[in-house]
Amino acid sequence: MAQPTSTPDALREPTVRVNGLFLAGLAVANLGIMLAFFTPILNLLPRLSEEIAGASGKEAALAVVTGVGVIGSVIGNPLAGALSDRTTSRFGRRRPWILGGSLLGLVGLILMPHMTTVFTLTVLWLVVQFAVNSAYAGLTATVPDQVPVDQRGLASGLIGLAQAIGPVIGVGLVTYVILSIDGGSYVTAVLFVLFVLPFIFILKDPPLPKEDRPPFQLGPFLKGFWVSPREHPDFGWAWLARFLVSLGFAMATLYLLFFLQDHLDFPPEQAGQQQTTLLLIYTLGMVLTAVLGGWISDRSGRRKIFVITATIVMAIAGVILAFVPADTAGFGIAMLAAVVLGIGYGWYLGVDQALITQVLPNPDDRARDLGVINIANSMPQVLAPVLCALFVTELGGYTSLYLATAIITLLGALAVIPIRSVR
Repeated sequence: MAQPTSTPDALREPTVRVNGLFLAGLAVANLGIMLAFFTPILNLLPRLSEEIAGASGKEAALAVVTGVGVIGSVIGNPLAGALSDRTTSRFGRRRPWILGGSLLGLVGLILMPHMTTVFTLTVLWLVVQFAVNSAYAGLTATVPDQVPVDQRGLASGLIGLAQAIGPVIGVGLVTYVILSIDGGSYVTAVLFVLFVLPFIFILKDPPLPKEDRPPFQLGPFLKGFWVSPREHPDFGWAWLARFLVSLGFAMATLYLLFFLQDHLDFPPEQAGQQQTTLLLIYTLGMVLTAVLGGWISDRSGRRKIFVITATIVMAIAGVILAFVPADTAGFGIAMLAAVVLGIGYGWYLGVDQALITQVLPNPDDRARDLGVINIANSMPQVLAPVLCALFVTELGGYTSLYLATAIITLLGALAVIPIRSVR
């Protein structure tokens, strides 16, 4: 159905295919976002937690820092998304948030290694999460804003590929090139901004006319963050599926450095190098499936079967990790699990984001609704540290932890089945 001529450009459903420069800029910007998220989570924060709390308190310290800090993600992403939907700047709706979030995140990452207590590190990581998620909210919304449905699988695949490469670049740099925590934090901050900001100049971000901006009333604004699963069941199922898969993935990766140190008995420096090796192998698996999976999904017009299959593959990786022998000889099996996880997660990211953009309830609130979806990405970062610590210290160690990740991930596959508006 044709869009009404009165609909402003900023709110129209995209029909014109985006070019290669847009897709490349989108992928590189997402690479920067993921580098800023995961280099601290996978390497810098565990090292800082151990430096501050000592070897005996590192798990609890990391759980506090990441668990509390992710509140910045839970709040920052949907809030920035909702405000960007209402932004009437002449520079567009999304650009101001991408720029502002990037600059605030730059400052926070630079300050991070200078925190000397768990409390100050937690507060600063909360600010960094808020800032990076504000930029991410604006960036994510450009897909339903600009990319037509028949290109969204390809766009999602490129985003998924960038999300895999970002952590590898970040962890590789702070493990092999810049070994100090200070230097690692600085280079993470600079690369974050260098990768994200070029997209501001590529993006054609039509401004929202002030007369088309929804009136701001605090009550309705806050209520808007609740998307009724009864009224929008497909959105509800997509949210639940993303939450479960994200929880399984977070539990599988959060304690990876400690898994290599404490379960496979690698010394700390070698454990960091082996962590990078696993990330490289995992990324190779993602490279094989992310873009290809998204492209095939676009060509076939189907999303659900690819998401379900990819999620099952991810669960298999959890089962493999559960039975890795408790010594360095088990590293070969861990590498196999990394390949399987990469293949599954790349396939998943290449299609699931496209599926989600097709179940958004309202084109006027794309960024807000994507922010609500991002809560499904963020809340697991709160739960995962608590669950990981519980499984590792009280409920059977790493075997029970990775079996739990497999079960949770399989539940995510089941949650996709009831979605009806997307094939």
